[in-house]
Amino acid sequence: MIKRIIAILFLAAVLGSAAVYILRRESAVTPQGNPDSYFEGYYYEPLEQKRVQCFLCPNHCNLAEGKFAVCKARKNIGGKLYTMNYGRIASLHVDPVEKKPFFHFLPGSNVFSVGTTGCSMRCFFCQNWEISQAFPDDVQTRPATPRQLVDEAVKSGAPVIAFTYNEPVVAFEYMIETFKLAKAKGLRTAVVSSGYIAEEPLRELLKYTDAYKVDLKAFSEKFYRKLTGGHLEDILRTLKIIKESRVWLEIVTLLIPGENDSPEEIRSLARWVRENLGTDVPLHFSRFFPKYKLNNLPPTPPETLIAARSIAMQEGLRFVYTGNVANPEGETTYCPGSGETAIARQGYFITRNNLTDGACPNGEKIPGVWK
Repeated sequence: MIKRIIAILFLAAVLGSAAVYILRRESAVTPQGNPDSYFEGYYYEPLEQKRVQCFLCPNHCNLAEGKFAVCKARKNIGGKLYTMNYGRIASLHVDPVEKKPFFHFLPGSNVFSVGTTGCSMRCFFCQNWEISQAFPDDVQTRPATPRQLVDEAVKSGAPVIAFTYNEPVVAFEYMIETFKLAKAKGLRTAVVSSGYIAEEPLRELLKYTDAYKVDLKAFSEKFYRKLTGGHLEDILRTLKIIKESRVWLEIVTLLIPGENDSPEEIRSLARWVRENLGTDVPLHFSRFFPKYKLNNLPPTPPETLIAARSIAMQEGLRFVYTGNVANPEGETTYCPGSGETAIARQGYFITRNNLTDGACPNGEKIPGVWK
């Protein structure tokens, strides 16, 4: 019988406006021992000879007994698929919503941000590879039930809870159970993701999600195969479904020198967004810094991001931003009709907000979630 455990809440480590929380634990979620203590995964099918097939993401992993899925978070134990990172927190912070980044979703708010372990992709340029490319037992984690997590989010005062840092989809069961409780407590919910998820679980997740940020990592299948292990068409499908669901959507593209930063590819990406998602979905171009397996490349020149923003706006997108670079124009939301400043930002912080309930001073409405 699992003993009752109380983990001591430790002092918040403050970095800017971000505070780190460790959660109190009432019942252990053990990664070892009896399979009865694991959480059985959703969206899988048992096969002959105790094999299982997972249908959570497009990898559709077919696993022999004892094997982990590509994501390193799901395992076949005795002919059943278990999620090994359920209730195991690898990273937990209170961040500005602009850091996710969301620029048209409750600007100036804080987000209670949760990360577990694992990822359905294998991006060579991952910024959080220490947890996203790790097995749960390879990372120091702390346990928390969905209810405990939501209680701590409420105590933090943040109006939003988000799954982020690693790929949220690989903690699908934990995330969706947390979101259900969070909605009942009046919290908003957000997903910060690569978008690599199968259609059925995506549609289920969207029922409990208020905002979804997708990394559209490139507009090239070659790039996806070479540097991520995923497929472009699956991400494009995800984007269309999110847009149709009316959940608030923002897109980020990390521009990597020589890999996905050509003017032709940027123009094609922006044109696809306009034709399939409309002109009002915010698109963020972010600056790459050498990381993980792409340490041989230089940082993205700021001029590349500024040029990408110009190209996307030429293609008709109305809200295009630059990130990880000092560029006041690329951090500002403008009223499309008048050109007036709607929201001015410096880094992750708002310096001026001229909107009233999402409307510019001249009455022009800007798409987003403002209250």
